[in-house]
Amino acid sequence: MEKSERKGRVTLILGAASLIAGFGSSFQYGYNVAVINSPAPEMQQFYTQIYENRYGTISDNLLTLLWSVTVSMYPLGGFFGSLMVAPLVNKFGRKGTLLFNNIFSIVPAIMMGVSEVAGSFEIIIIARFVVGICAGLSSNVVPMYLGEIAPKNYRGAIGIIPQLFITIGILVAQVFGIRSILGNKEGWPIMLGLTGIPAVIELLLLPFFPESPRYMLIQKGDEKNARKGLQQLRGWEDVDEELCEMRVEEQSERAEGQLSVLNLFTFRSLRWQLLSVIVMNMGQQLSGVNAIYYYADSIYSSAGVAENHVQYVTVGTGAVNVFMTIAAVFIVEKSGRRLLLLIGFGICCGACVLLTVALYFQTKLDWMPYVSIVCVIVYVIGHAIGPSPIPTVVTTEMFRQSSRPPAFMVAGTVHWISNFTVGLVFPFLEKGLGAYSFIIFACICLFTFIYIWMVIPETKNKTFLEISKLFAQRNKVDIVAEDGDSEIKETGGEIIKSEIKSTFL
Repeated sequence: MEKSERKGRVTLILGAASLIAGFGSSFQYGYNVAVINSPAPEMQQFYTQIYENRYGTISDNLLTLLWSVTVSMYPLGGFFGSLMVAPLVNKFGRKGTLLFNNIFSIVPAIMMGVSEVAGSFEIIIIARFVVGICAGLSSNVVPMYLGEIAPKNYRGAIGIIPQLFITIGILVAQVFGIRSILGNKEGWPIMLGLTGIPAVIELLLLPFFPESPRYMLIQKGDEKNARKGLQQLRGWEDVDEELCEMRVEEQSERAEGQLSVLNLFTFRSLRWQLLSVIVMNMGQQLSGVNAIYYYADSIYSSAGVAENHVQYVTVGTGAVNVFMTIAAVFIVEKSGRRLLLLIGFGICCGACVLLTVALYFQTKLDWMPYVSIVCVIVYVIGHAIGPSPIPTVVTTEMFRQSSRPPAFMVAGTVHWISNFTVGLVFPFLEKGLGAYSFIIFACICLFTFIYIWMVIPETKNKTFLEISKLFAQRNKVDIVAEDGDSEIKETGGEIIKSEIKSTFL
């Protein structure tokens, strides 16, 4: 008689672990993206004052260079953080890496907090690099940890939590950056230093929650703690079915062992998964999201928003971003990952085309600046429901245990290099092409849309093994499970382990 499958639920332990990991790590990523935007004039004044006290007059070009280095040190640190993902998560585990990662937040928070008293802008530049390492690690490890502890029917919703906290981090930084709060001469060092508080909270609370059971069983061979962790997370004693599915995965991967990034590129059975991760992460960052935020202030100003009110409109845009990401959490399990990616990139593509037209006619038609504002808000909505949150969810799902850490390492590296490239290239694009620069972003969105439409399958409600089978045909490999998908037959109390082989056709 077939046993009906029991659906997972969001228990108190699972919910609290997700929120603490999201607030302690992902929140900081978002916070540090936006934290230096509002107080930029005051900080540049501080740079000028310190430099002139030491060396005499500073040229505009040198000040611009110092500020550009300060901004770009963050994605550069993120890139280096991504390179550390695989070795750290394999050595310390997912939870262990998140706890270790707090060093890269607390230390720079103190450095940035005392920078004004110490009279050194160099401290800020170094601290931005170190806190970038923290962001590079957390942007990959939090989705991996949450994806592994979540039951398959909530993996999408829980997988979006990191992105939700990133958007909340951006919004909080925008609110703190209002000139009457902390975005002023006295407040900016406090604002920069506040990034250490979530890290301290995570350091105090996360040790009380379980490590990823998949990591404990498949990579550590510790069934006792894997079972205990799974029982805590699921809220029931009988977790044999899920443990069986993990053992099948373990059997299928035993021959492969721990994969390196180099292995990942040479495995035919992972070819399309890897290409999909690269395309999604490049699409996410090169679709113009950073440029939209960069351009937003000038769009609002040209629409007649008073200069001292622009900051409030920016906060409003940040709030829309948070609201739409919350919406994505609730609809991802109903609509699926693929549909949200397609809708998101489609909306972004259309918004970029309309924004180009609106910016071109901005000076010719009185009402056109308002169309520009609508385009920015529509773009933010589109990005928040698909391109922003879904790639990390799908990355977790497309790879199994041994290949997941190097896959996140590749995804993170592509993410941060693309982020760094946009930050570096966009000011020149804007100068050379003006409004037409958004046509480039529209083309990137369109290309990513077509790729997702043609290549990426729907992964909701499927086990990691079932998702591997979806890609097997495209990779021209055959994954054979003797006992069926993820079942292990039990006879006389003994578990008969299924063999799963990858055979090249």
